[in-house]
Amino acid sequence: MRYSLIVIASLVASLSVSSVQASETTQRAMAQQKARVLEQRASNEGGVQPPPPDVRLTRDGARAIDPNGQAPLDDAVTCLARSIYWEAKGTNAREMEAVANVVMNRLGSSGFPTTLCGVVQEGSETGSCQFSWWCDGRPDEASEPKEYAAAREIARRALNGSLLDRTHGALFFHHRGITPAWASSFVLTAKTREFLFYRP
Repeated sequence: MRYSLIVIASLVASLSVSSVQASETTQRAMAQQKARVLEQRASNEGGVQPPPPDVRLTRDGARAIDPNGQAPLDDAVTCLARSIYWEAKGTNAREMEAVANVVMNRLGSSGFPTTLCGVVQEGSETGSCQFSWWCDGRPDEASEPKEYAAAREIARRALNGSLLDRTHGALFFHHRGITPAWASSFVLTAKTREFLFYRP
């Protein structure tokens, strides 16, 4: 009798785990689909517009896509969040939002790829990456959960069209500690404590 109870308890626990995993998989798939729609809207419409309520990406949905910053870089949320994380981790929310603005502005500009992963990974085939973290030869997974959660939340808000463009349409930026040659030929659109932002 005791053995039967142990077997039944094990089966119930196993079914519960399977049910939770199936639910997480469904939530991830639905969130990825919403993110694709939002990404396409931002690319096609030349900028981010607030979407209808049924298309908005939720916090839980964004978390389901890449809960720990370890997912492959093959979807809109992960590519945008990882770019915000690596370019601006350790800074305040305004700095991180401004980096997100540049990536989203590029998505809506005809001179750049039409997906967020395409924008972030542009130039890797020729060794002239647009975002330095993508070609630095180091692992791309996040290692600070709190900082990555903040970056993922900003990515979610950017896709949902609820971020103010702090950069005034900037398509380029650099850290204040460097002065790239291209900066002198572009228009400075905004300054933050860490970064300078430009457009052609």
